[in-house]
Amino acid sequence: MNSIYIVVISLGLFWIGYHFYSKFISKTIYQPDDSKLTPAHEFRDDIDFVPTKKHILFGHHYTSIAGAAPIIGPCIAAYWGWLPAIIWVVLGTIFIGAVHDFGALILSVREGGKSVANISGKLINHRVRLMFLIFILLLVWLVLAVFSMAIAGLFVSVPTAVIPINIEIILAIIIGFLLFKKDMNALIPSLIALAFLYFFVWVGTKVPLSFESLNFSPDQARTTWIILLFAYSSIASLLPVWLLLQPRDYINSHQLFVGLGLLFLGILIAQPIVDAPAIRLGNMGDGPPIFPFLFVTIACGAISGFHGLVASGTSSKQLDRMSDARFIGYGSMLGEGVLALASVLAAVAGIALVDQCHLPSIGAVADLNWAVYYDSWAHAATNKATAFVLGGSAFLQQTGIPKMLATTIMAVLVISFAATTLDTATRIQRFIINELGLALKIKFFTNKYAATALAVIPAIVLALWSVPDPVTGELKQAGWVLWPIFGASNQMLAALTLMVLTLYFKKLKKPILPLLIPMIFIMCITIISLVLKTVDFIASGNYLLTSLNTLLIVLIFWMITEGFLLIKNRKLNG
Repeated sequence: MNSIYIVVISLGLFWIGYHFYSKFISKTIYQPDDSKLTPAHEFRDDIDFVPTKKHILFGHHYTSIAGAAPIIGPCIAAYWGWLPAIIWVVLGTIFIGAVHDFGALILSVREGGKSVANISGKLINHRVRLMFLIFILLLVWLVLAVFSMAIAGLFVSVPTAVIPINIEIILAIIIGFLLFKKDMNALIPSLIALAFLYFFVWVGTKVPLSFESLNFSPDQARTTWIILLFAYSSIASLLPVWLLLQPRDYINSHQLFVGLGLLFLGILIAQPIVDAPAIRLGNMGDGPPIFPFLFVTIACGAISGFHGLVASGTSSKQLDRMSDARFIGYGSMLGEGVLALASVLAAVAGIALVDQCHLPSIGAVADLNWAVYYDSWAHAATNKATAFVLGGSAFLQQTGIPKMLATTIMAVLVISFAATTLDTATRIQRFIINELGLALKIKFFTNKYAATALAVIPAIVLALWSVPDPVTGELKQAGWVLWPIFGASNQMLAALTLMVLTLYFKKLKKPILPLLIPMIFIMCITIISLVLKTVDFIASGNYLLTSLNTLLIVLIFWMITEGFLLIKNRKLNG
């Protein structure tokens, strides 16, 4: 099948989803009211609560949710073929993920910028609030650890990306000063900054920087980068959002639009035939069953609990008007769906355009194609986002961009969004620790500097502490050992957020089927995947992950029970 047909049909469905379904959801359920003051105005402090123009806030929200996960997940899920991945990305985004993100943003704004965890305490009870906060705390520590390791690994493997990524920080601070202090229009300065960024992408290809040139081993280089990344994210999380976070994300949103535009232009020029089968039937090798694992492997590309944390953690504190929430919440998720779509196409069509390359799973490859890349589940999981970098680079080369420059552009794209998620997650974790301090009446947790330290120190431990893998016995960083539980736990968080939304809007006597049906579906696939994973962990003697998975199963049933009791006792009718 020609990949251009997939692009046209998928983008057309995204357009229909935004112009019709999002308006239906907005009008019948969420009903944003511009006459009400948003938290950005009500609690304005010009640090965390800052009224922000919707296009700038879109840039922040979009790039915060569009990290490495919507790239990695679809690249791995292409193991099952192109059709299931495309269907889940498109329909999951339109009917579940975007509705979830839009709802989490509206809910938080209605409740004074509070997190979904805090709102669950008010809606259900204090026990649920504490459970929610602790669960989010553990999940975000894992996200911080793994994203720092992923970025550090890319800096080591693609040293040409070091200069442009770090120059972008300086450019963002300059743009932030011009926009906030000089009240300049955002578009022109950010486009100039983007041009400078691409100039330094070219400079990076000529002057790659690496700690190995200082006689560091690869492991020492990765460790150094991890420490520097957490030092950066700590500082960034404490700075006013207008100084670094907003302008950097705005520049990154332009970078993503340019990158995606070049990718789809390359597809239009090359019109590559999809190399993968529609559905992988017959011998599945060592891979897990497509149901339910497709739906937790592609998480952030279709629905993600982490998005609710961004919506209720940072974006709700910057929303200028309630009516902007549809564009920012629903629209950003559609943008992430487009990124996930590009990732799938890079994996099932782009890699067929690649000749000589190096794969993490098997090393040097003379002629790459889907059958070589996805010959086993173990190799697909090891290669992670390599298909996006290689296949995406091949698409860019169709537009006339040289190979080295194309590879650097793709690496900078991945690192930029992973880094944006890293500093946003650090800020969110600080808010969560503050809320936990209020819930437990621990004053130390409410101090922003103490909370920032508590946000990063456990993540650093997970990133640097090596432990034996319970399955293979080899030493791995603790974050990678725990990573197999991320997909299901992230989807579980999304299911719980959908449950809070369902209960909240039922209390307001709104039609809740568009929330209830996705909630039931995500809960079912999460529970099934956790149970199946637990069986696998028991069989392999992996008692650490067995215990964690069992805990997650108990937590989700606890939340379901609390919600059921709330309805049974008719406390939602008032």
